[in-house]
Amino acid sequence: MKPKFFFFFLLIIGPACICIAQAQVVLNGGLEKIDPVSKLPVAWQNFMGDKDNYDFKTDSGIVQQGKYSMSISSKNNDGNFGAVSCVIPYTFKGRQVQLKGFLKTENVTGYAGFWVRIDGTAAFDNMQKQNIHGTNDWQEYTITLPYDNKNAININAGALLSGKGKIWFDNIRLFIDGKSIEKASLSTSELFNAQKDTAFSKASGIGSIAGTEQELKNLTLLGQVWGFVKYHLPAVAKGDINMDAELFRVMPAVIKAQNYAEACAAIEQWVDKLGVPADCSDFHTFKDRDIAQKPDYGEIFDRSIVSASLADKLAAILKNRDFGKNYYVAMTGVGNPDFTHELPYKNMDYPDNGFRLLCLFRYWNMIQYFYPYKHLIGQDWDKTLPDFIPRFIEAKDAEAYDLAAMALISSIHDTHANIWSNLKGLSDYRGKYAPPFQAKFIENKLVITAYYNDTLGVKDKIKTGDIITAINGVGVEELIKKYLPITAASNYETQLRDMPRNYLLRSNNPDFTFELLRGGNIITVNQGGIAYTKLNYLSVYNPNPNDPGYRLIDKQIGYLYPGKYFNKDLPAIKELFKNTKGIVIDMRCYPSEFMPFTFVPYIKTGDAKFVKFTFGSVFYPGLFQSAKSPLGIKAANEYKGKVVVIVNEESQSQAEYTTMAFQSSPNVIVIGSTTAGADGNVSTIILPGGITTLISGIGILYPDGTETQRKGVKIDEVVKPTIAGIKAGLDEPLERAKTIIGE
Repeated sequence: MKPKFFFFFLLIIGPACICIAQAQVVLNGGLEKIDPVSKLPVAWQNFMGDKDNYDFKTDSGIVQQGKYSMSISSKNNDGNFGAVSCVIPYTFKGRQVQLKGFLKTENVTGYAGFWVRIDGTAAFDNMQKQNIHGTNDWQEYTITLPYDNKNAININAGALLSGKGKIWFDNIRLFIDGKSIEKASLSTSELFNAQKDTAFSKASGIGSIAGTEQELKNLTLLGQVWGFVKYHLPAVAKGDINMDAELFRVMPAVIKAQNYAEACAAIEQWVDKLGVPADCSDFHTFKDRDIAQKPDYGEIFDRSIVSASLADKLAAILKNRDFGKNYYVAMTGVGNPDFTHELPYKNMDYPDNGFRLLCLFRYWNMIQYFYPYKHLIGQDWDKTLPDFIPRFIEAKDAEAYDLAAMALISSIHDTHANIWSNLKGLSDYRGKYAPPFQAKFIENKLVITAYYNDTLGVKDKIKTGDIITAINGVGVEELIKKYLPITAASNYETQLRDMPRNYLLRSNNPDFTFELLRGGNIITVNQGGIAYTKLNYLSVYNPNPNDPGYRLIDKQIGYLYPGKYFNKDLPAIKELFKNTKGIVIDMRCYPSEFMPFTFVPYIKTGDAKFVKFTFGSVFYPGLFQSAKSPLGIKAANEYKGKVVVIVNEESQSQAEYTTMAFQSSPNVIVIGSTTAGADGNVSTIILPGGITTLISGIGILYPDGTETQRKGVKIDEVVKPTIAGIKAGLDEPLERAKTIIGE
């Protein structure tokens, strides 16, 4: 379960940072080996992000150990992030990777950290959640990730600086299962045949596509058959076939087909080349019991479209599909899909026609077969494929391609499903400037709520409580309609949550004109913008960074902010709250630690269950089953007072799941407004052009079957902020929570 704030998935493959001597790996983690030409540490010279806005240097004056460290510093206010990467192009025997290293920071406005990415798997961490900012002396940090030695391709590691400031890093060490990488055993496994097929690694060879009605029909059929074969054919499951390359081999003939008959003939000939699966006498079927969602195969078995011979061969593949491991997908954790071996083609900022269609086909089929909430999308997913083919074909540049991908991802209505990689086209579209104030939708109006800083006299011109009615001459209602299709969120309330920061309050022009409603009068204000990257957006999620995570209100009420809660503090919390009338749990944040089996037992009474799961299947793609029984939490019966949980659109994923756990206790009341409606462990999806997105990977339901996706958690009493409350500086949901406890 991931937080909603932005983070960078650095999918980088660059020069090696290790050398092999007598089969031993040696890491230049001390940064002592310096390249005589560049004067930089050997192998730490692969720079990423806004490279022109950051300096990367060797430092001999400030070190943690030895003679040298390395620094990253901002050159101006325009940088988003700068990062350096060290790539280890080998695989190892083991199950866990750990990075240890030292960081020193100076005036960091965004955040700093190390990062590790295991290519070929979804394992990634960049320490953003730790929110390392400001000025800090040398300190050691650790990143620990699971290591899938069967699917791992490379280990990418590095350091990054987001926003302004300067960082130094030094003394980096890598471990495999606790052994230093120098002593770790290299994997001797051979490449899969699919990995050896590199014929189309740089270009698809697909020329211009006219986009005629027949071409669009042919491509729609191809996209469905291609995805069906990808997830059902045993030879593909074993890793013998590169399905990206196979798409480009069959696509030209399908595009040229003058009718369905010719298209089916071309597809059938291609299927024959892939090999006929052996007859499976042990035919697996499923029973209707506990079925949450059945497979949907689109039109590939519609014999009014598909030739009888092709339909028969596809039916044979379905009957004799693979029942073992699949090269392209696995079920991990509690059952969410892990899409393995999907190449990012990250160097293609603007992929060619074939790769743009690969993006669409790959994503559409992942949702078709492995998305637990496909039935909640709100539209016929089968129609999405033909609807989007023209958009991807006609995308004329990187910006248009990024926006087509953003619209596709947004169409599943999942708050997890945003674009989380730093794409230049999308960033350019949104704009590099923003005004230095915060605005949220209150009472369905875009209202000024706070300031980032008093830049250019903003506080003298714009007041909290002002209602923005137009931006740069365009009405806010019209702007909402424009940006809704490219705002990825589960519900309308959460779309409005994200829209100001992503679109409404962004521009490539540093000068903004706002039409404001104040005291019943319309006024026009010109306000200068500043670099988007200069603003501390983390303050939105942690508006009072100096406040403790738990405290007493009027000595009678305990207050807990899960964004700063740590399990180690639970004994102290119990002692502080032992004589209180009630506890307010302010879940308008993302919990810092997993609370259901630590804090929840403390306040819980009774034995009610709290959650039920649905999960997909590699053996029967498209089938989702419900868990046999709901999951419960054993109550400790320690706290006897009232517990009021406050939620709103900021409550997402783990926050929603934790709230459900609280609700299994009868002394808990939930107040607030609609939550983000994105519950369940996330699964990562990689698309051509280095696009990284997520989906909610498992179904999360209340024990009675009520779904939380798109709807949010159950709320006992709706309490929302008002414009009058904003002007008065009141936290109305918190005031109501205090009143409930006092009643």
